[in-house]
Amino acid sequence: MRPDSATGAPHGLFAPVRVEREPIPGGGWRFRSREALAPYAPRITDALWHWARVAPQRSFLRERGADGAWHGITHAEAADSVRSIAAALLAHGLGPARPVAALSGNSVRHALLALAAQAVGVPYAAVSVPYSLQSAELGKLRHILAKLRPGLILAEEGAPFARALALPEAAGAEVVTAGPLPGATPWEDLLAMPPGAVLERAIAAVDPDAPVKILFTSGSTGVPKGVPATHRMMAANQQQMAQVWPFLLEEPPVILDWLPWSHVFGSSHNLNMVLRFGGTLWIDEGRPMPGAAHARTLANLREVPPTIRFDVPRGHALLLDALEGDADLAVRVFARLRLVFSAGAALPEPALRRLQALAGRHAPRAVPVVSSWGLSETAPAACTTHAGDAPPAGIGTPLPGVELKLVPVDGKLEIRLRGPNVFHGYLDEPSATAAAFDEEGFFRTGDAVAWVDPEDPAQGLRFDGRLAEDFKLSSGTRINAQELRLRALAALAGQVRDVVVVGADRDDVGLLVFPADPAQAADAGYRQSLAVTLAAMNAAGGGGSSRSIARAMLLAEPPSLDAGEVTDKGSLNVRAIVTRRAAELSRLYDGNEPEVIRPCPT
Repeated sequence: MRPDSATGAPHGLFAPVRVEREPIPGGGWRFRSREALAPYAPRITDALWHWARVAPQRSFLRERGADGAWHGITHAEAADSVRSIAAALLAHGLGPARPVAALSGNSVRHALLALAAQAVGVPYAAVSVPYSLQSAELGKLRHILAKLRPGLILAEEGAPFARALALPEAAGAEVVTAGPLPGATPWEDLLAMPPGAVLERAIAAVDPDAPVKILFTSGSTGVPKGVPATHRMMAANQQQMAQVWPFLLEEPPVILDWLPWSHVFGSSHNLNMVLRFGGTLWIDEGRPMPGAAHARTLANLREVPPTIRFDVPRGHALLLDALEGDADLAVRVFARLRLVFSAGAALPEPALRRLQALAGRHAPRAVPVVSSWGLSETAPAACTTHAGDAPPAGIGTPLPGVELKLVPVDGKLEIRLRGPNVFHGYLDEPSATAAAFDEEGFFRTGDAVAWVDPEDPAQGLRFDGRLAEDFKLSSGTRINAQELRLRALAALAGQVRDVVVVGADRDDVGLLVFPADPAQAADAGYRQSLAVTLAAMNAAGGGGSSRSIARAMLLAEPPSLDAGEVTDKGSLNVRAIVTRRAAELSRLYDGNEPEVIRPCPT
């Protein structure tokens, strides 16, 4: 079937929600879509050749050059370049035992190399840029390179990656760069390789079920693990999205996106969505951080109004502040926006209401706000909201072809799943792979979910935290750490960078607080403000040990990337923080410690 397998009839924005649920004897549920997964082209790169024929002059990838102007490549130009690069990879001896690693960030060259590798069955991995440029010890980079054993490394800018490339784990790999770096292969050499019959045979011979992409988990629960993804996993996932978001088949997506390709949502979800549906990806060099980084995103949005807006909740919140103060920018952003998607976490309800108010004033049509749930291991979407009135904080319903098993674990429901988009095991980690699947072959995610409405499964699920992060007090009371953390972050919005809920085997719940500005840790007024805010939060939550913060402590040292306390995408590794900050945790529960903040009313 063609990658754009449309019926020709106009489609609505979303497909109807049709699901079925059945109880499991002994407890729990099976939950699935009533829609069967339709046929699809089995290789994600099949779409590249298709759009090169059907829409050869349509822009595929765009990025800002050193001159500040947008430059890019069409679908036809991309297909030609990918063929040349793929021929070069074969000529250079790359293959399953000699994969490709990209140390540099999102770019047109990076995308072309990734597609070329996948087109001829060479596994490719994007490595998070901070692991090379921000880490003092390069520990995670060394771990990943040792696991991957790449035969070729892309370091597009050249010199900034010299320290990373000097690691013993990088020895023997061919280095490709577009910048100055002695001994490296120039990028142009790959483009100069003429394709031929050998290449075409290699493309046709690629096994859709062989690994062609390695995604490394963020390490939020330990060291990064390699997650092999196949063509079929990624192609199936895009077909699943086509069936719940049918507008993609009628309107090629236009996306302005910063989400890094070292993470599954930036690459397998967003980049692959543009590829699969013949759209255009404008690579955003901005980031969801206050100041110059976000100003670049705002400047780009003035020039490139997207049809879908992907971002993390923090990015959406920063954008809301700008849109509320600039009506011209708001009109531009909403001009052709079909939906807003919150990646990584649902948009908090106050931000959702602000966004809906802005859309009501400036958008020419309704703009639904949607979310989903998925992992690197699921390629990535497994549940997605596809309704104009999706419930706040919902993660949606199972995609076609996905079967969920919701299993009672310690008073919660662990979400497990199987389907064509689910991986088969971790890279060179047989014990982790064996532990990852239950006796029926369902992937054990370690995530908990709850029904939005227990009486109406069509309302879908909501995320209910990581099972490993919940704990019990000394009284035996179980603490839902995710719920308390989200309540604390909402109450302390703008005052803190993040918080960690603690108290395992203690008498009450505590909070380790990373202030928005580390200098605030010594500010008595700031500390008093937190005490008052937490007291109000406790009162609003109805009191009780399971819903209240009894004590808090400020951590002046930000979470450390090298120590594994924070992932490169900014999420906290609770286990690493609690272990490394054992002294602070002990002080938090010392009754005579003057630095402990105790919630108090005004």
